[in-house]
Amino acid sequence: MAICLAACAPTPNAETSTVPTPTIAAARPTVAPPDNTVSNAVSFERIPNFESSHLSNSRSLTILLPPGYRSAAEAHTRYKTLYLNDGQDLEALRLAETLERLYAAGSIERLIVVAIPTNADRLQEYGIAATPDYKARGSKAAAYTRFLLDEVMPVIDARYRTAMGAENTAILGASLGGLSAFDIAWNHPDRFGRVGVFSGSFWWRTRSDTVEEMQTSRIAHAMVRAAPLTAARRDLNFWFEAGSEDETDDRDQNGVIDAIQDTTELIDGLQARGFRPGRDIQYVEVPGGRHDPATWARVMDVFLRWAFGVRR
Repeated sequence: MAICLAACAPTPNAETSTVPTPTIAAARPTVAPPDNTVSNAVSFERIPNFESSHLSNSRSLTILLPPGYRSAAEAHTRYKTLYLNDGQDLEALRLAETLERLYAAGSIERLIVVAIPTNADRLQEYGIAATPDYKARGSKAAAYTRFLLDEVMPVIDARYRTAMGAENTAILGASLGGLSAFDIAWNHPDRFGRVGVFSGSFWWRTRSDTVEEMQTSRIAHAMVRAAPLTAARRDLNFWFEAGSEDETDDRDQNGVIDAIQDTTELIDGLQARGFRPGRDIQYVEVPGGRHDPATWARVMDVFLRWAFGVRR
């Protein structure tokens, strides 16, 4: 599979469709390394009917635990954590099998994954918390952020041996879930140190009557330009993917589909704020890649090795 990594120059500069498809006090944790002495199989646990007062609804969370998590030998080991938007796509993303393959190869640290599914309110719960789009979508994005930060994460930290701190916590999403993941990480860098985005809906905008409005009112791009660079935000790391067949729309007729242009121009904005490609930013462009879980599954190992890879 041919991919263009961040070391390659990003592609120069209509909407992308979306697919519905008590905190534990501890000393600084020792994060779990790869362990080839135990089975590489992940185990699954569920927290059914997890209620949210912020969203006034409930959903069941799926937790992927690393090999050896329940063994006596690992009773005091803490693990890095990955939170996944659109957790209902867990199987389609082949996340468990990719983790097991990378564990077997000793390529990544063992980690906890928290898969959070969406629901019929996806177009309202995902988006940019500060600003709905031009169709008033994303109206519950601020409530979704509070659901994750104030409700889900404290329960996960209480029930499981998570390694505390933003440097040990990542968030991942695809399409509109990717836009949500980026927004949450960007605005809460004290909670998340890394964010991954597959085919992010960075076209999300406040105006859409003309091509110029579509280009200049993109919300994530404006957010990156305007936000103060706090010490925590400067420590953020970003991973982006886009596929050459993510869509066909090219609003300004420059020969670059909007999905790629919106992503690479967001990267340009991050670079202008001092973030560095190859160090703070990784970009993967997939030839023939589409806007679907099958494409995202193809590069899941690339993301996991970037986010949780063993430094040799």
